[in-house]
Amino acid sequence: MERPATSRIAPEHARSWLLVPASKPETFDTAVASAADAVILDLEDAVAAPAKPAARNDVVSFLSGGHVRTWVRINDATTPFWADDLSALAGLPGLAGVMLAKTESGQQADATTERLTDGTPILALVESATGLEAAPEIARADGVFRLAFGSGDFRRDTGMDDSPASMSYPRSRLTVASRAGRIAPPIDGPTLGTDQALLERDCAITLSLGMGGKLCMTPAQTAPVNSALSPSVADAEWAADVIADLGEDGSRIRDGSDLPRLAKAKKIHTLATLFHIASGR
Repeated sequence: MERPATSRIAPEHARSWLLVPASKPETFDTAVASAADAVILDLEDAVAAPAKPAARNDVVSFLSGGHVRTWVRINDATTPFWADDLSALAGLPGLAGVMLAKTESGQQADATTERLTDGTPILALVESATGLEAAPEIARADGVFRLAFGSGDFRRDTGMDDSPASMSYPRSRLTVASRAGRIAPPIDGPTLGTDQALLERDCAITLSLGMGGKLCMTPAQTAPVNSALSPSVADAEWAADVIADLGEDGSRIRDGSDLPRLAKAKKIHTLATLFHIASGR
């Protein structure tokens, strides 16, 4: 039976990024069949060191047929596993891209790019104070198309708590670095546990700080994240009204405040179309 491909949404617009332990190959098909915009097979934190070679082999086997495309979270560049991961993954037909764990410099991203097939995108996971300080450099590195926030490791590294106020600066810095580097909005860290209200709160924070995606720990989180990070029907209708009023080409702009309103409306309209948000009218 042919496996479904996780290519519903282009990665620069992907909202839900589902992390799957690479040591559990029996869960790969379920993850791919979920509502996730992107699936990441995790060879790093989710796999103990002695189990990494076997998990890597399972990932290679899964991606070798070309019937499915997923991302792979590789080990960080300071470990011996990094080179082994890249050697095994480079050129696999099912490799959509790699998530580079614990990225702390543009040089680490560049070195990763050099070991992959030309054009393989890198999702740089920022998980430390050093990585956050280097975020502008990382965002401009060749091959990096998006940044992601490893919020748990970042808190352990810095001693900061997980309150929205404490985490607003690192999230905002990743957003600004992404915009300045002309790459897609960053991906926020995961919400742990099964509390739906907490997940909704966290998604609202993600959006408020200009981030465009979120890591997910379970398939059950993917559909709610997709919904929360998409324009609402009311948003889509507002955007359509503004575009109709001002003209798609801006020919009916009346004053300086209309131009940013039109730009916002166009962005919402594009995302609503992409995510199939139907008007309630």
